[in-house]
Amino acid sequence: MADITVTSAPKDNGWTFGVQIAESNGQTRHSVTLTRGAFDRLTEGKVTTPEALVRRSFEFLLEREPKHLILRQFALPDISLRFPDYPQAIRTRL
Repeated sequence: MADITVTSAPKDNGWTFGVQIAESNGQTRHSVTLTRGAFDRLTEGKVTTPEALVRRSFEFLLEREPKHLILRQFALPDISLRFPDYPQAIRTRL
C-alpha cells in the first residue's frame, strides 16, 4: 500500500500541492494545481479540505496505474482527460 503525503500552499485562485508517493520499491514526487472553481465542481460540497480531495485523487490514480506513470506536474481536473470517469468516481470517494 502506498503512503501518500500531501502538502499545500495557497495561491491567488486556489492551491499548489506537493504530493509524495512512497512504496517499498521507491518514491515519486508530483506537483498539482487546483483552482477554487475546480475544487467546488469536483467536490460539490462533499469534502472539507482540498488536501483530502488531492489524496483521494491519488488513491484513484494508483488504482489505475503505477506511481511512476502518474504525471509529475498537472492540474487536478486534467485527470479526467485520461480517465473520463474521474469526476463521478471521485465524488463517491468523498
